[in-house]
Parts: sequence; C-alpha cells; structure tokens
Amino acid sequence: MQGTLGEWIVRFLENSYHLERWDAMIIYQYTIRNNIEIFIYVAVAISILILCRVMLLKFVKYFEEINTGIDILIQNEDKQIELSAEMEFMEQKLNTLKRTLEKREHDAKLAEQRKNEVVMYLAHDIKTPLTSVIGYLILLDEAPDMPREQKAKYVRITLEKAYRLEQLIDEFFEITRYNLQTITLTQKHIDLYYMLVQMTDEFYPQLAAKGKQVVLHASEDLTVFGDPDKLARVFNNILKNATAYSKDDSVIDIKAGLSEDVVSIVFENAGYIPKDKLATIFEKFYRLDDARSSDTGGAGLGLAIAKEIIVQHGGQIYAESNDNSTTFTVELPAFQDLVDKECS
Repeated sequence: MQGTLGEWIVRFLENSYHLERWDAMIIYQYTIRNNIEIFIYVAVAISILILCRVMLLKFVKYFEEINTGIDILIQNEDKQIELSAEMEFMEQKLNTLKRTLEKREHDAKLAEQRKNEVVMYLAHDIKTPLTSVIGYLILLDEAPDMPREQKAKYVRITLEKAYRLEQLIDEFFEITRYNLQTITLTQKHIDLYYMLVQMTDEFYPQLAAKGKQVVLHASEDLTVFGDPDKLARVFNNILKNATAYSKDDSVIDIKAGLSEDVVSIVFENAGYIPKDKLATIFEKFYRLDDARSSDTGGAGLGLAIAKEIIVQHGGQIYAESNDNSTTFTVELPAFQDLVDKECS
C-alpha cells in the first residue's frame, strides 16, 4: 500500500464494513491497486462525460439565444438583440444584419413611394396635352369643311401637344432609370468654356422668341474634371429653368471661373423664387409654377437629377433669389485628385 490515497481507502473500508486492517489491505491490494489503470480510465471517462454534458448545455443555451435573435430578425421586432457576454461577437453580427435589413426595407419603401409619385405626376401631366390632342382631333374629324387656316392652326396645336406628350413620356423613362440604378460617371478633363458656348447656342431659338439673350463670362482655357454628358445635362436643366421663368426681354448671365481649386458656374436671370420654395426646389417633382409647368415645363425632375449628378462629382449646387434676380450656383472640384477625395 502506497501513499495517502491508499491509506485513506483502507481506513474507509475498515470503518464502513467493520473489517480488520489486514483484510481491508488485502481487498485494497487485489481489487483496487492492481486495477488502478481501469479506475483511472473510468474516472477520466466520467470526467469527460460530465464536461461534455456541461459544454452541451452551454451550446444549447447559445443556440437558443441565437434562435431568439433570428426570430427577432424574422418578425422585424423593434428591439436590440441581446446575447450572453460570451456571444458578444455574434450579437454584434446579428444587430448589424438587423440594421442592414431595416435599411433595405426603408429603401424599398422609399423606392415604392417614388414609383407611385412618378405614376401620379405623370398621369396628371399627361392628361392635359392628351385631352387637348383628343379635343382638337375630334374638331377636325367633325368639321371636314373647316376653313383651311383654322384647320392648319388646329393641326399645329395638336402637333405641339403631341410633342409635349412625347417629352413627358421621355422624362418619365429617364427619371425611372435614375431611380433604379446608381449614377455611373465616366470622368475626364472637359473644356468647360466650349461646353457652355455650345449649350447657349442650342438655346438660341427659345431665347430669341422671348427677346432673351445669354451673356457668358468665362475664360476660354477653363477646364473641369467630370463626366461631360452628365454635366451637360446639369447645365442644360439650369438654363432651361432660367429660360422658362425669367422675364421677357431680359439677360441671362453665366459666369464661370476657378477659385482655390473649385470651379464655380453661376447662372443668373431676372426672376424671383420665394424663400420658402428655395428649400425644396431640388426635390423630385417640385415645380415653381404648376400652371405654367403643365404646359411648358417638365414634371419637376430636372433639378433633382442635376443635384444627384453634382453630388456624385463631389460638388454642390444651390439656389439664391432676391426681388430682382435668381442665381443657381454649381461648385465642382477642379482636379481629379480633389474629385476622388470629395467622393470618398
């Protein structure tokens, strides 16, 4: 018999079974000590089983907590997911996933709302020219003997309304495209002076009809880094609004220049926008004058698209107005590295 453990076992047998010391020692020697390895294996096996049981219970608890968190995600409950301290990493992942799903749901609702707004505004704007087209065609059909001059007048008006209808449908498809996809820019160095000159030439017929003119103030070597097609659309929309809402026989000033690595393009026209409307002028479907816009303007989408394009370029666009004039200002980073920095 060796060691304290053996002595303790012998005493235990003596006291528990009222054995003589010699008998207890023999039992210990032949039943326990000679089979000590078996007892060790059994003890280790029991310990492993107990440890596995404890670990299994812990894992079951963890899975139950994760399952509860997943239920919160599925049911879209308005509360944070909380797990045990040991599961903090999983708690963070589930809450991040929850926020991502909530954002996607919010974005989906906004997209659905925008789609409904597009349909609503398009239906409203299409109704006016379509009603006119139908009305004039009925007149032409019911009065085949109408005087030639009057018939020519009605045909001309009908054609104008049909063109207007085509414009609205084109604009509808354009804003739908902008809503459903991220604006992709193809950027390069642009001759800004040439772009502005070309644009003002294109507007000459519309301006001349109302006695208006454009005066451009810009250096001939002025350049900017950006997407030429997208920026041309921005400037076209601004000049289109300036042409539509400025006073007859007035001048539209365009001033462009470089200052501290920023290119500024300012459009100024004789017209007034109330202060309360300046804050919403770049929102989708905003129109300064609903009565005029139904006949001559767009569906109120141009400036909203312009703002999206300028923001994608790392710039900003804003409007100011006083009693005598209204200005639209576009500010863009002048160089490629500045564009990358602003957009990052």
